[in-house]
Amino acid sequence: MSIKHDGLDVSWLGYATVRIESPDGYVLYIDPGRYGVLDDYYARDGDLILVTHDHHYDSGAIEQVADDGATVVAFEGVDASNIDRDVVPVEELPYDTRRIAEEAHLTIDGVDVWSLPAYNEPDGPHLRDNGEPYHPRGLGCAFHVSIGGRTVFWPGDSDALDGFRHLEVSLFLANIGGTVVMDRHEAADLAEALDPDLVLPIHYDTIPILEADDEAFVCDVAKRGIPVVLDDPSER
Repeated sequence: MSIKHDGLDVSWLGYATVRIESPDGYVLYIDPGRYGVLDDYYARDGDLILVTHDHHYDSGAIEQVADDGATVVAFEGVDASNIDRDVVPVEELPYDTRRIAEEAHLTIDGVDVWSLPAYNEPDGPHLRDNGEPYHPRGLGCAFHVSIGGRTVFWPGDSDALDGFRHLEVSLFLANIGGTVVMDRHEAADLAEALDPDLVLPIHYDTIPILEADDEAFVCDVAKRGIPVVLDDPSER
């Protein structure tokens, strides 16, 4: 299944994996892979692949979705030596690879990519039992992307940070998983602040710690007068 948004074709493929195709056929993937969400998926049509942090880095999945001439943009903190899975280092991928800092801007094939800090606040609600954030600052980033004349915002694995609230956003990919990231209530509040043209919740129900009530989220956002839609990864 996919949704249409002002000329963009958008599919949530599971976990944090999103495929976005512009009207001219340019294909972007965000955080592809992990937890079997791309089993038997070998599109290899991706022109641009974005990776926010170690937890979402899956080199095998990137090779499943990337075209031979693809560009891979990974946050500068993504480090294969810190990942307890069998992954190839970013720079050893057979593509044009770029690193992006916590707050930076790149233009790839006419697509503008901005990175923003993404993290759990040290005094916030999403902390380990020992009081440490699941995602400390510096582990990953968020992405704000201009593609096909529209702006897409993916906050990555983060709290609903104040800095997000001032972005101009057409499509908000809302991270509603809770526990280790913003929950559906915090994501709904952020959606109200952003006032996007459309909200699509993702990054939930893949694993037990990300269980979320997507229908309750949709009702909450819709009551605030914001268009919202669900996508079902099982229908891809």
